Amino acid sequence: MLRTLDRTLALAAAMLLSIAYPGHCATKLDDSALHISSSPLMNGSPFLITLSLPSEALSITGDWQTHHVLFFPNSDHRTWFALAGVDVELAPGSYPLTVEANLKDRTQQTLHQQLTIETAPYLQVPLTVPDKFVEPSPHALKQIAADQIVKEKAFASSSPARLWSVNFLPPLPLAPESDSFGNQRLFNGKIASVHHGLDYHAKLHTPVAAINSGRVVLARPLYFEGGCVVIDHGLGLMSVYMHLSKIQVAVGRRVRRGQIIALSGASGRATGPHLHLGVRWQGTYIDPAKLFELQMPNTH
Repeated sequence: MLRTLDRTLALAAAMLLSIAYPGHCATKLDDSALHISSSPLMNGSPFLITLSLPSEALSITGDWQTHHVLFFPNSDHRTWFALAGVDVELAPGSYPLTVEANLKDRTQQTLHQQLTIETAPYLQVPLTVPDKFVEPSPHALKQIAADQIVKEKAFASSSPARLWSVNFLPPLPLAPESDSFGNQRLFNGKIASVHHGLDYHAKLHTPVAAINSGRVVLARPLYFEGGCVVIDHGLGLMSVYMHLSKIQVAVGRRVRRGQIIALSGASGRATGPHLHLGVRWQGTYIDPAKLFELQMPNTH
């Protein structure tokens, strides 16, 4: 009799648990629920991750390289998105992307996808600039060190909320690019570096627009960058505008996509009047031109 009662109680407890936590019987998500927008992926490629779920999720997190990928939901919380990027200097190969889904039914699902990174065809470009930018004086070195502290502070944190919406737009829609992102640059034959941005032909004092909405985190002249503005778009994404002749925004100010933030110039280490646009994702430099091609979700 006692054994029968114990079995009845155990069965009743199991039924209560299944009612309280129905998700424990949920079917495992298929890795095909993950979709990557850009193909093929190359050094410097930004890409949009889309996760499609059969039910609502409370939160989604991901890991890519050394980055903690931050997702944002659609209105139904069943489709989630994240913007990520491939560092311009990452070696080609296959790298894992891992995504954790915390579902509303209290279950957690893990999805995996191997991303193949191909080599982008970047060129080597020799440039001539004043010697002071190749071999700075002791006084200039102090300024460069001080500038580095300013930049590190500006880049140190990004809003945990997404400040941008819909597609990113070029800062100068009518200006052609004059130097490709990712090119190997030789300054006076002495210094080799990777070009971490996109240059636009622009006459002096041409209005420069914000590529998307965000908050200004740096607005001042720097030694190499000249007049410089940095906008935080949230979730680790920032845009950098360099060689400006006039800055028209201040730190802390919120800006809209397409809003005029500065005038172009030739300040800092520049071979002539132009605008340098850089885009950083969690410290990784990605190709602005490829970012403009991505179709962003409008979740508002």
